[in-house]
Amino acid sequence: MKLVTVNADVVPLNKPLPFALRSATGVLLAKKGYVIGSLAELEHLVGLGVSLCIDESDHQREYVGKLHAMLRKEVNLGEIANAHITAGDLQKKVVDDNYDADWLGLLARANALLRDPQKATFLKLLEALHRDISLQTRRYPDATLLALMHLSATELRSYSAMHAMLVCVTAELAATQVLNWPQEMVDTLGKVALTMNISMTSMQDDLALQITPLLATQRHLVEVHAAFSAEFLKDLGVTDPVWLEAVFHHLDKTPGPMAARSPTLRIARLIQRANVFAAMLAPRASREPLQPGVAMQTCYFDENHDVDESGAALIKVLGIYAPGSYVRLATQEVAVVVRRGANTTTPRVAVLVNRHGMPTAEPMFRDTSQKEYRIVATVAHRDVKVQLNLSRLLAMV
Repeated sequence: MKLVTVNADVVPLNKPLPFALRSATGVLLAKKGYVIGSLAELEHLVGLGVSLCIDESDHQREYVGKLHAMLRKEVNLGEIANAHITAGDLQKKVVDDNYDADWLGLLARANALLRDPQKATFLKLLEALHRDISLQTRRYPDATLLALMHLSATELRSYSAMHAMLVCVTAELAATQVLNWPQEMVDTLGKVALTMNISMTSMQDDLALQITPLLATQRHLVEVHAAFSAEFLKDLGVTDPVWLEAVFHHLDKTPGPMAARSPTLRIARLIQRANVFAAMLAPRASREPLQPGVAMQTCYFDENHDVDESGAALIKVLGIYAPGSYVRLATQEVAVVVRRGANTTTPRVAVLVNRHGMPTAEPMFRDTSQKEYRIVATVAHRDVKVQLNLSRLLAMV
């Protein structure tokens, strides 16, 4: 028996396993069709130091299936001869078969929790919400960004919860993929992002729909809400000093290197930069959202007009054209960004409007690193008249 190692993050939960799972020594951990019912059960296996593997015979069957698929698509013989299956292909199959994120459901949960938190259940529900959002972010980072960037431009009535989720996801991606923070610090970062505005959730939703300028009382509450949120969280049972202090400081506008800051203030600074970025992307009744490139430029430079470490980390992880943003190609096609590319300026996109200005029957994928499909301009969300079928596109991505 020859084994192929797979990543624990791609093992499906609450669904029959597509392959038997074995240890690196071949010991059967879970037979094909077994249902791992919880993240805790999977983490228990990994926590024991067990490498998760599958039998190469499953690998071989996947290879044969890929050849048959290529033949059905009339791929040329040269490509078929060079076809091979990697562990990544197997992991992709598991991920593709298991994509089941319900972002509107997660948004509804966040909205209910933040608008009407109950002390008896708050911490348990917040932990579960953060776990589910973070799991989707780790497994499907591009699909997660695509969903939240799109929803941030369309779900105006749940502005506060939507904003918190987008800040949570973008900040966690920057912390893990660029800044290399320890997992405990990343977990605290996510909880801070979700709860930083808890003292003004309802008012923040109202302000998103308000056409007139802020009243003096509203402006005051916005200015002091960080301190109010920290106190509110204490009343709800939060005792983690790093969480509470980071919420208290999440509006601080202090430039300077991250190395000189405590872990708490590093969390607060990354939240502050992600906060600025997400706020500029979301529309309000009184203004249109900024285009992603403009929002990124704003968070890239600090208060002294120098490059900000946290802002730079966000741009590096999101790209200049983040998933969910709209672009025009050299072909004059209009497309939505669906996946980050090899560098910050060459994402993978799905064409929604052809060069003649007509909607495409099916999204057509383009690699913008190819000269003929290079990006020539960004397109405002309001200027794209095509209704995006988000669920279908997410499944394809």
